[in-house]
Amino acid sequence: MTTLTRRGALGLLGGAAGLAGCASDAAAKPSVFAGRAAFLHGVASGDPLQTAFVIWTRASLAEGTGPVMVGWNVFGVDDAERPVRSGTVVTDATRDHTVKVDVIGLEPGTVYAYRFRLTDASGEVLSPTGRARTLDAGGTRPVKAAVVSCSNYPFGLFNVYDAIAQEDGLDVVIHLGDYLYEYGPDGYGGPTGDALGRAHEPASEIVSLADYRTRHAQYKSDPSLQKAHAAAPWICTWDDHESTNNAYRTGAENHDPGEGDWTERKQRAVQAYLEWMPVRDPAPGMARAALWRSFDFGNVATVTCLETRLTGRSEEISWGAELDGVAPEAMRGKIADVLARVNDPARTMLGTEQEDWLGRELAGSVSRGKAWQVLANQIIMAEVRPPNFRETLSEDQIAALPEGLIRRLVDFSALGVPFNLDAWDGFPACRERVYAMARDAGATLVTLTGDTHTGWANRLLDAAGNDRGAEFGCTSVTSPGLGTYMPGIEDLGAQFAAANPQVAWHDPFGNGYTLVTFAADTVTAEFRKVSTIVEPDYLTETAARFAFTKEVGLQAV
Repeated sequence: MTTLTRRGALGLLGGAAGLAGCASDAAAKPSVFAGRAAFLHGVASGDPLQTAFVIWTRASLAEGTGPVMVGWNVFGVDDAERPVRSGTVVTDATRDHTVKVDVIGLEPGTVYAYRFRLTDASGEVLSPTGRARTLDAGGTRPVKAAVVSCSNYPFGLFNVYDAIAQEDGLDVVIHLGDYLYEYGPDGYGGPTGDALGRAHEPASEIVSLADYRTRHAQYKSDPSLQKAHAAAPWICTWDDHESTNNAYRTGAENHDPGEGDWTERKQRAVQAYLEWMPVRDPAPGMARAALWRSFDFGNVATVTCLETRLTGRSEEISWGAELDGVAPEAMRGKIADVLARVNDPARTMLGTEQEDWLGRELAGSVSRGKAWQVLANQIIMAEVRPPNFRETLSEDQIAALPEGLIRRLVDFSALGVPFNLDAWDGFPACRERVYAMARDAGATLVTLTGDTHTGWANRLLDAAGNDRGAEFGCTSVTSPGLGTYMPGIEDLGAQFAAANPQVAWHDPFGNGYTLVTFAADTVTAEFRKVSTIVEPDYLTETAARFAFTKEVGLQAV
């Protein structure tokens, strides 16, 4: 279980544990400021436990404003006049005027409302109201989760978040990373953002702490994202774009020496994330980037949130970089060399500390009698090879594909090797260690995955062909999937399923989220899609529905 983090003199205020998200100087004198204050970035809650959850907001103030006192109340959903927990915290510019409170002493399995308040020259200002539910202490009440990832602001409207906010009976939102993107106006999504009037702020790739804060502020200014945050508590983990593309422990594909020291940039990205997101900071003594943690939902499931980027991941191996310029006669030898390095047992996605922790978490969940061991994981775990497009596509279809990367993928697909080494396919020894942990613990894995901007229902098999569980990969909020770049190939998803024993279903088109319901005997995944992300009016449909049971396995329903 996650332990509560208590920080400094703001420790216990009206039943709350102060987090690093609050100003740590209890003696700070709140300034009296002129002008108007507001809560322009909404409210959010996260990291729910049986008797606690985190609440978050930001005070929008005039530039140069000093420390300010922000009040908060948690109350029954129909009884705002009688808060069950309340308090005040001081925040200032060192926190970018963000506020995080770990509200403790709540009742298990209970829906609460919360809001913040402050006083400006005109009087009291109230934030929007959010809702959050504490976790059940036991029992087998089904748990309903919206699983989502990859929200690139310039690529389109956040209609997916709006749809999530309208889901009835939602217990939690699980965000699997790429909550924001780091690129400037000439980067990924830039031209589309210009056309839609959704250009990134600041108008450059984000590198400094001020840059990361500004980008977080822009994303949280979106009304649909605010609605989704206010609707339910979130469990979040980052992938790469919260720092920069294809990040690993000692570097990143999208970081060069001209952008300064990688460790410093990584620390700035982590600081802004911990300020702006409704997550508990790692416990004292842990690295600031050690975002792994677990949550028990009654006796139904343990959701174990992984960190696969910044603390342990080995150096990137990329087919693009490895095969660039290799002569055809040298190709076979080069591929063998790359695969030998990919299969090195020393390669790790998680790092030794997190691997050891994960083994203990899986065993602990089983010993506590939880039905499902759920991994909130960023990248595809199943083994996936592209279909041989030279055989599955017609000459006309190939000729219609865009030049560049997609045309090279057609040639690469004939090699018969896993194509995404940024996923678990690039870390097969570490994947086998995770499967061995699950086997030894008697765990049944349900892996939730983001990253690819496409939908997946996968059967997880270890190297010996033994069942290890199921994987449900969500599409994206806005970021385009492979189908966008290979238009007109309507059976593209079916081609992937036919080429891969572990892939039961694949949808490379559209945007949406996965509605996952955990019950004592069945996990059900509904792949929900919105009809458009370029117009505010949209429809929502279910593209596919799968059920996973221990007795039958994965099947479409």
